[in-house]
Amino acid sequence: MRKIAVLFGCLLIVGCAGHPHAPSPAAHDLAAPTTSLGMQAASLASTLVGAPYRFGGITPEGFDCSGLVYYVFKQLGVPVPRTAQEQRGRARPVSKDMLQPGDLLFFYTPKDHVGIYLGGEEFVHAPTTGRLVTRARMNSPFFILGFEGAGRFP
Repeated sequence: MRKIAVLFGCLLIVGCAGHPHAPSPAAHDLAAPTTSLGMQAASLASTLVGAPYRFGGITPEGFDCSGLVYYVFKQLGVPVPRTAQEQRGRARPVSKDMLQPGDLLFFYTPKDHVGIYLGGEEFVHAPTTGRLVTRARMNSPFFILGFEGAGRFP
């Protein structure tokens, strides 16, 4: 009988707390969650995985590496330069241990190359002719050897 009384008491407390007409004490203090520009860029870049590579491409019909970056940031209202070399020159440098989603990763493989960091050592990039926009791992030997630095916009 005692268990039933305790259970009933708990149900009453839970029921009161969840009553639809009872205002939450801090409801007016809660701000709508915001997503950082970097998270938005990483999320948008992820949706473009599978788009074809096209030299000079800046649309989902085809991207080159810097065209992918250009397109993603343009969609988010952030102007970035068009080429990987210019993007590297204008981005605010970020150390490898301070990377955040949306940061740009720069490689020399043996030409300038750029991708958008997703987090967890992964990034999205448009590799080369005949390939699709894809996810890659920073810790693969090819990218470890070619890593030139990272940067952030704006």
